[in-house]
Amino acid sequence: MTTETASAVTLPGGEMLAWSDRTDSAGDGPLAALAARLVPAGARVLLAGPHGPALLDALAHARLTCLLRGYPDAAVLADRVDRVLVAGPHGLPAGEEYDVVIAGAGLDAVESVEGERLGWDGLLARLVAAVRPGGDLLLRLDNPLGVHRLVAAESWHAGRSDAEWTVGGVLDAARPANLEQARERLAAAGMRAGSCYAAYPRPDLTTALLAVDELARHTSSGLFDAVLHTAGTDGYTGRFVLADPARLAADALHAGRAADLAPSWLILARRPAAAPTDPDRQSTDHEPAGTDDAARPQPGVDRSENPPPGSGQTSPLPVALVAMTGGAVVEVRDGPQGWHWHRPEGGATPYAGREVAHREPDGPDEPVPDGRLLRSLLLDGCLRRDTALLRGLLRGYADWLDGQAEQGQLVGAVALAGADNLVVDGDRWAVLDRSRRADAPSPVDVVLARTLWRFAADLLTGGYAHPWTSTLDVAGLTVVLGGVAGRDFDRAVVEAAMQPETAAAVAPTDPPPGPRSYQQLREAWLRQREENTRLTALLKWTENLLTTRERALRRAEAKINLLSGSLSYKVGRLAITPARMARRGARAAKRRARAAISAKQGGQQ
Repeated sequence: MTTETASAVTLPGGEMLAWSDRTDSAGDGPLAALAARLVPAGARVLLAGPHGPALLDALAHARLTCLLRGYPDAAVLADRVDRVLVAGPHGLPAGEEYDVVIAGAGLDAVESVEGERLGWDGLLARLVAAVRPGGDLLLRLDNPLGVHRLVAAESWHAGRSDAEWTVGGVLDAARPANLEQARERLAAAGMRAGSCYAAYPRPDLTTALLAVDELARHTSSGLFDAVLHTAGTDGYTGRFVLADPARLAADALHAGRAADLAPSWLILARRPAAAPTDPDRQSTDHEPAGTDDAARPQPGVDRSENPPPGSGQTSPLPVALVAMTGGAVVEVRDGPQGWHWHRPEGGATPYAGREVAHREPDGPDEPVPDGRLLRSLLLDGCLRRDTALLRGLLRGYADWLDGQAEQGQLVGAVALAGADNLVVDGDRWAVLDRSRRADAPSPVDVVLARTLWRFAADLLTGGYAHPWTSTLDVAGLTVVLGGVAGRDFDRAVVEAAMQPETAAAVAPTDPPPGPRSYQQLREAWLRQREENTRLTALLKWTENLLTTRERALRRAEAKINLLSGSLSYKVGRLAITPARMARRGARAAKRRARAAISAKQGGQQ
């Protein structure tokens, strides 16, 4: 341990010397982007609990203090922040206040086992006491009835790992079990809850933050549908689950329950500002006495929208969505003209290494089109066997591609937009996220066939019911969908349209990519059993046919052998032999006569 590390790390007592809370930091991007909008330059920020490096980078403009319970984590962060306190909540100095307190990992990761246990309410009260009047608290709360619990293959109450010395759930009345209870606990602690975000796909991995109010108002939003589906698929890839979390999250959205079933929530609350004449207000060691709220840095994005001091209201963040897409963070901001994409500068470009496409993270803000996701509409039509709806959607899509083409070629975002990145609003079609663009033009039929192939693969591997025969493979179903769209495709066109990453053969009996859902694996097993039953019946029919024809051949051979040994057969052969010899002699005489005639005619000439 260096001198610099020793001076930056404080051990007031209650530290866990061998414990580490560090986890995968792949989901820190959305929280970091949101915190960067909340924290102004120069603000004093307390990070309570473990947080990833993305959050530290996003708050480089602030003065950071970290409250941890594990010393190994403190040693890693010592050179990146102003101060590290290694202790439980008891390690916070009395009377020390901060402009913003962030508990992005929840309160359970703050409490140390080396000391008196405060419980959820006690932890909240201690963090609230560290928020200055007019300051903000950003708190994450796990949902005991979230999607992650509904699809978990293992029961939540059977945890035996070292990190699960306490198991949270609805049976624990000491902690809130839903958003309303959380707001009540915050109000009882002296905080006013403001903006709230539903965090997907898992409590330990947040790649999408969706505003709860917007989720309730836009239950058919194609944007939310696409984000929830992507988060649920990518967040559970390779994991065994009971059901498909992406499908469950999308269904919860359309039912208006996406916020209620979120794996966790992120709540922004503000401590009411103290009146200037409040005798109980005390100055702290980091702020000279007499400093009023106007001189403090005011958290928030637009300071002109902040409520007046003393109102106790929290200015909502004008962000409807923060999500990770392809390794880069994108935001959807709410404005007078509706939602707009915002891609922070310096974002990653995960498609830069591909020849087929590139991503533009630093492009200008673009409006987010309204409408429902094409993939959801097509699935709805297939499940209800509504061929008229499917015909209208697919032909409308094909006509829209024709209208976007120049000399039969498609370029830019349209050339790569599939059913999961297109929204439909009546007769209007639009690409949802235009940041991914093709480098080379593609024919209209190739783009259409590629989209239909991907949708056909989703239909078959996902086990979705559809109005066509069940014996079709992916390429065959793509040809059928092309016919519904009014295009005459053959398998050669379909195979030519498949991109390299989708060129692998996909059988109808394969399980879908992503999470290993027991329901979908069971559907795949049923499809394999049906296919095996069909092949067994075909094999049995073939064997019966071969057996029948072999018996008929044996009967014919026996009859021939019987006839060849009889007296009539021998007499017949004696009668036929002279006739055969006479016929052969006649043929030879005829050939000699023809040769003589030809020779004579040649001599006369």
